[in-house]
Order: sequence, then C-alpha cells, then structure tokens
Amino acid sequence: MPRLRPVPRAEAPEGIVTTMYDFIFGDRDPVAEPGLPNGTTGDWWTVVAQSPELLAHCVSGFQFYRSPERELPAELREVSQLRVGWARGSRFVFSQHCKACRDNGVPEEKIEAISAWETSGAYSAADRAVLAWTDALVLHGGRASDATFAALREHLSELAVLELTYIACWYDLHATMSKALRLELDTAEDPVTELTGDGISASLRPPR
Repeated sequence: MPRLRPVPRAEAPEGIVTTMYDFIFGDRDPVAEPGLPNGTTGDWWTVVAQSPELLAHCVSGFQFYRSPERELPAELREVSQLRVGWARGSRFVFSQHCKACRDNGVPEEKIEAISAWETSGAYSAADRAVLAWTDALVLHGGRASDATFAALREHLSELAVLELTYIACWYDLHATMSKALRLELDTAEDPVTELTGDGISASLRPPR
C-alpha cells in the first residue's frame, strides 16, 4: 500500500488530473478499481494527483523523455533507463523499462544481462559507454571520471550527453520516490533485517 493517500476520481480536480485519469484509466475510479494491463497498480498517478502542479510537471518530463525531437537514440536511452531501475533497486522502473526496451528494439540478451553489463558481451561500445555513465550518475552520485566522459563522447554529441544525463537522473528521481512512498511495484519491505530466534543455527550461536 502507498504511504500517501491516493485521490479517488470523485475528488479529482478538473484539469491535468482528470485528463490523465481519463487517458490512463478510462472512465473507472482508479482507487476503487486499481490496476493496469502491464501489471502495475496505477497508484503512482493517483498519489501524485494530490498535487496537480506536480503531476503536470511530471507529465511534461515524460513528454520530453519520449519526444521524437530527442537526439539521444531511443535504444541507448532505454538501456540506460533499465540500468537506472536495476541500480536504484526499483522494481517499478526496472519492470517498466524492460517493456520499453522491447518496444524500442533492444535485444532480449541485453535486457537479461543488465545486472552484470560490465562482464557481458551483449553490449556494443556505445552501450557500455552509456551504462558506465549511468552508473556514475546513479551509483556514484555524479562522480563521473574524465575517462568515462571521454568514452561517452566518442559515441554521443554534447546535446545527446545532456539529454542522457537529464533523463537518467529524472528516472532515478522517480525510482527513489516510488521506493520511499511505496508506489506501484515498489511496496516490498526492506529485505536486510536481523535474523533472530530459532532461525539461527546452533553452530552460529556464541558460546555461553
């Protein structure tokens, strides 16, 4: 369950919220009847609907990301986004971009190898430069080396690098937000917990 309250259709303000509800959910109430064909609950939309201004800002970001005016090649964009979801540990972003990768012609072997791209032979030199840059953004907080940047510039223009950087960070934001607010597929409890009680092997118990 999300940590913030979703907005039922009856409470949805006219404008961007009702427009997006109609576009995504048809005429049903997405709170009373949640779910989308891709398997997600749709509660990212209904929670963000608490702020129509924020929803409008996000929609404009999605439009920028998917615009045919982008110089960044769609396949490289999606390989990066897939890695963002995996690196940030967001099942929602990862799952959505598995599908987006397929829609944009990314071979299945690249999708399957994304967790260990560094040792996979599935990726081109351009892919590897993009993935190294993505890891520098997501895993290293933007601490990208000159060598990583130079490798990227061998394959992308300055404008494409700018687009890639913005889009990767934009989806890292969404991945982090989804995990923190427990939206969509990111509802799992933290798996890193202490094992206690009878589950501990007697051989591992300290001597008395």
